[in-house]
Amino acid sequence: MQEVLEELALDLEKIDQLMIQAESDFYYLLEKVHPSNKQNAINLLHYLALRSHDIRELQDKLHAAGLSSMASSESHIRGQLLAIKQRLGHQNEIPPDIFQYKNAKKSLAKKSTELFGIKQTEQVPFIMITFDTELADDYERVKGLLQSGMNIARINCAHDDESTWFRMIQHVKRASKMTGLSCKIYMDLAGPKIRTVVKGNGKLKVKEGQSIYLADETDINDDKPTVGCTVPGIAAQLKPGEIVLFDDGLIEARVESIENKMAKLVVLRISSKKPTIKNEKGINFPDSTLLMPALTEYDIKCLAFISKHADMTGYSFVRNTKDIMQLQEALGKNKKLSLIIKIETPEAVKNLPELLFCGMRDEHIGVMIARGDLAVEIGFERMSEVQEEILWICEAAHVPVIWATQVLENLNKSGVATRSEITDAAHAALADCVMINKGEHIIQTMETLRDILIRSGGHHVKKRYTFRPLAIATRFMTK
Repeated sequence: MQEVLEELALDLEKIDQLMIQAESDFYYLLEKVHPSNKQNAINLLHYLALRSHDIRELQDKLHAAGLSSMASSESHIRGQLLAIKQRLGHQNEIPPDIFQYKNAKKSLAKKSTELFGIKQTEQVPFIMITFDTELADDYERVKGLLQSGMNIARINCAHDDESTWFRMIQHVKRASKMTGLSCKIYMDLAGPKIRTVVKGNGKLKVKEGQSIYLADETDINDDKPTVGCTVPGIAAQLKPGEIVLFDDGLIEARVESIENKMAKLVVLRISSKKPTIKNEKGINFPDSTLLMPALTEYDIKCLAFISKHADMTGYSFVRNTKDIMQLQEALGKNKKLSLIIKIETPEAVKNLPELLFCGMRDEHIGVMIARGDLAVEIGFERMSEVQEEILWICEAAHVPVIWATQVLENLNKSGVATRSEITDAAHAALADCVMINKGEHIIQTMETLRDILIRSGGHHVKKRYTFRPLAIATRFMTK
């Protein structure tokens, strides 16, 4: 048995050296983060170093020896490793600047409170509610949302105008003052609106195997079955073989060729009852790398209002660190506004570590798993795996996460929940905050969500995971 323990100690020492080497290799990232995030950034590096290797066999040996397998230790990964070495007699005191379980737990809670405010029930994640236009003129309903458990009011700048947003915010502040309940203001930047433009009656009938064309909305050809795109220049950037998805993936097409700045597509699949591409529907390009700014002119115009009235701003369609730095530059010295990085593209998933290091240059940041567009872009079958990976990596960085899109959607719209969405909502307990969209049955949805989260919140920390290599971590560590 002693020989087995000695082998374990040697294996752990090798991993420890990888973690220390990562600090040296990526020091240029660490020196740029905000001082309050330095320790978190180091922990993230340690975690990425570990997850770039397959340690499942080592985990089994540790478990068999009655030791921690390092599962569920994302927030204090090197501290956990050193604690195991301590039990094996191969480690003296653990340095005070290394996160261990207790101070990591405090750090996670502190980061979440600083970003999202104060909540009444500790074991329930913060709840974010999306405002619809009617709430701008309905103070009593806003007050009711606050009393039912709303912690954050979400306003989407893609809809309404500054006057409407201002009335919504005034209602929230008044209700917060009257009830004594805290409520933060979150405002989503609209981002680039990639939508279909269909001339005539606004519908283009299609069938599988048919050739259609994608073009700028100013270049729609009336002689061919053509769909326009609201963002200019996209069609010309596509490459043969790449997939184009319409209407949340209900219609799938493949690029055949590029002809005179128009993309010729062949329709591969139609999953809707009506085989039509309608006007103002979303278009996704999961295989394509597009030259398109995440921050639009409209977003920049909105920033003055957002900076003055909001606590957080959600940044849509982020793909790389250039996008983050563009917004940071646009905000200038306004450090009051916290950045929420919305993960909704394959590029954002691949670049998540870099996005976090860049975001941590500011004191407070968060991440939103925008599961709607993300599921369409990466494929629904990968969604469960990817959203867990995002949660792990963000926890390693001590960056709070918002779980968003279609949470109890059917219940909110119809008043009746499906079995699958109840299970999905239970998984939301893994996040720091859960977002609910607007709907007819919002109060009932909030009450149901709180009940589910209270029931499931005490269980998720007990799950044991094994550490096969994470593609995100391996890609980052081998750059």
